[in-house]
Amino acid sequence: MLTDWLKHSLPRSLYGRAALILVLPLVLLQIVISVSFVQRIYEDATRQMTRALVPELAYLREIANAAPDAATAANDLARTAPALSVEVDLPAAAAPPGADVRDLFDLSGRAMIEALRDGLPDLGPVDLSDRREARLWLPTVWGDMGVTFDRRLVTVSNPHQLIVLMLAFGALLAAVAFIFLRNQLRPIRRLAAAATAFGKGRSVDYRPSGATEVRAAGTAFLDMRARIERQTQARTFMLSGISHDLRTPLTRLRLGLALIDDPEVPALMRDVDEMGRMLDSFLDHARGEAADEARPVAVMALLSEIVADARRAGQAATLLPAEGEDPGPLPLRPLALRRAVDNLIGNALRHGTRADVSASFLDRTVRISVEDNGPGIPPDQRDEALRPSTRLDPARNQNRGAGVGLGLAIVADAARMHGGSLRLSQSNRLGGLRADLILPR
Repeated sequence: MLTDWLKHSLPRSLYGRAALILVLPLVLLQIVISVSFVQRIYEDATRQMTRALVPELAYLREIANAAPDAATAANDLARTAPALSVEVDLPAAAAPPGADVRDLFDLSGRAMIEALRDGLPDLGPVDLSDRREARLWLPTVWGDMGVTFDRRLVTVSNPHQLIVLMLAFGALLAAVAFIFLRNQLRPIRRLAAAATAFGKGRSVDYRPSGATEVRAAGTAFLDMRARIERQTQARTFMLSGISHDLRTPLTRLRLGLALIDDPEVPALMRDVDEMGRMLDSFLDHARGEAADEARPVAVMALLSEIVADARRAGQAATLLPAEGEDPGPLPLRPLALRRAVDNLIGNALRHGTRADVSASFLDRTVRISVEDNGPGIPPDQRDEALRPSTRLDPARNQNRGAGVGLGLAIVADAARMHGGSLRLSQSNRLGGLRADLILPR
């Protein structure tokens, strides 16, 4: 239980946790020092100074007891008291009934009363209701003698100065530590921002800095990014060569078949065309991140162009009004996004008769949805449908056009290229498949 509570209570960010590691020991140290000062220095000093006052109080009582009458005692005390910085009245006003009077948090008052009673066992009540003055009653042969004195005689002068200085310097050191901590965490944030941008398909300028470990992590990230980019370029060049090499014999096959007068030629031509479409699909899927560079793109304008092109091609595609406030151009890869939406529309119309395209602008994401009125995909097969070369014949009618099972995989790759994801669900409006392309803003 305690572990779960700590897990949910601790700050989420590295900066917050580092600040907690810094502040918590500092606060605990301040508390320990403050308590130690109050108990061992402040109270002990009060006891020592009070013990020095006890003989003076005993001397005043001896003067009163030695006098032949109360009037003489009062006169003798009036001459002696000013020299001891106290006020004495004999006989005194009636003492307050009950025990001593002091505030609950008057720690020096508690130490003072204890020291007075140790030196004067028959001491009467002590009144510390006034934080500036102390009044006590001592029994004499002529009645109770009231003594009033300034509490500064028995307490440390300005004892709060040490605590104030300690808190002030603690706050100053904490501020310096926070500045140093922020400078140490800035390279980590820059590394995280560069990694996040690369995950979204953008390559931002980054130079390792900071501590040795952070520099090592930044250098490793740069090496990894360069290696991935080299592999992507090598794959693109290889696929370009394969595309050129395969398209040439396919063209020759088309020309050769066109010259043959045979009833089987149309079927063979369809096979050749199918091979061309399969080659294009594989190349689209394999090109991946090398398709284009990210640049500001107006989402609704791009969707309008895609739907308009689909309608000119005779496809029953419809663009619905946007939901939410359009933030304007966003950093996206237009070619990859166009290919993804085209695949979703083609997939929807291959298995249905209607494709509705819509966009929703949320706080942190943009959701592009394509819905159809086809049979949909069972929930237990949706993850499998996102894998390359997967054809779900039982769930999706394949009679309306051949495919190689790469449409949704290409869309998923385009989503990951932008740092987003592709989600499949059932369309509540049309009853078929709903494909949501989730892109971060």
